[in-house]
Amino acid sequence: MSVTQQALALGRGLAAPRTWRHAWFGGLHGADYIWAIAFALPYIAVFLFFVVYPIAFGLWMGSDPALYRELFADPRYLTAVLNTVLYVVIGVNLKMFLAFLLSGFFFRKSWWIKGLMVIFILPWATPALPAYMSIHWFLNGQWGMLNNILYELFGFDGPTYLNEHWTGLASNIGAYIWKTLPFWTVILLAGRMAVPQELYEAAAVDGASRMHKFAHVTLPLMANLYLVCVLLDMVFALGDFNSTYFVSGGGPAMSTEVLATLGIRYAFTVALPRLGVACVMSALPVLIPLVIILMRRLRPAEGQL
Repeated sequence: MSVTQQALALGRGLAAPRTWRHAWFGGLHGADYIWAIAFALPYIAVFLFFVVYPIAFGLWMGSDPALYRELFADPRYLTAVLNTVLYVVIGVNLKMFLAFLLSGFFFRKSWWIKGLMVIFILPWATPALPAYMSIHWFLNGQWGMLNNILYELFGFDGPTYLNEHWTGLASNIGAYIWKTLPFWTVILLAGRMAVPQELYEAAAVDGASRMHKFAHVTLPLMANLYLVCVLLDMVFALGDFNSTYFVSGGGPAMSTEVLATLGIRYAFTVALPRLGVACVMSALPVLIPLVIILMRRLRPAEGQL
């Protein structure tokens, strides 16, 4: 066999497809192979028991079509769907817009900005229960701090925020924005800090104003990060029940319920767990496309902001 033929044979051997075992275990053999399986088994067991099994059991519980016919016939469910749409659309977009603006504010290099940033992060660092309960009592129509301040300063009683549908829903959305705004502000601030300063310096040399730098440097480079944050927060907001449950309690007369709180009420208050699971699962037609889009946006973002 000539040297050329040997080289071709060697190349074909190197180009041979790897087996599944080589792909998963990197060509481990003997004791290394056994130890790799031994270390992987606990994680696989935890994943199957705490992730796969609950999801499969939930899908089974909510698989009866009669449950969804009962849901669609319930006017409280339709109200919860509308509230969920408003909660997600208004809460997420308004919060991300404010977070983007505040990330520009905290990007400034001043000695007092760091201290203000620490105070700003405190609502997010506070546990959800005391944070939302404090907002509940702050907005209480009779004993709340806000109405007492209005009465002491201006001599009139404020509205009963939590006893009306629209003000109660606005209170839930406002509480959700207030609680999670610092987290997304920090994420977007990190994105601003990752923008190369050379680009701003080059734009300044070209005579670009602050608005031009924002429009042609900051905005294009942060657009993907902003979209990923919006999609991720929409996924979080669809399953969030803390704000509604602890601020307005779903009242008055269950008019501010969202899908998450209504599902819990069905499952635990009314003792209809299958209906509660079906209520929560009815958000899957929206949730699954969001996750797919999010995963697609994360692929090209590996080397970007």
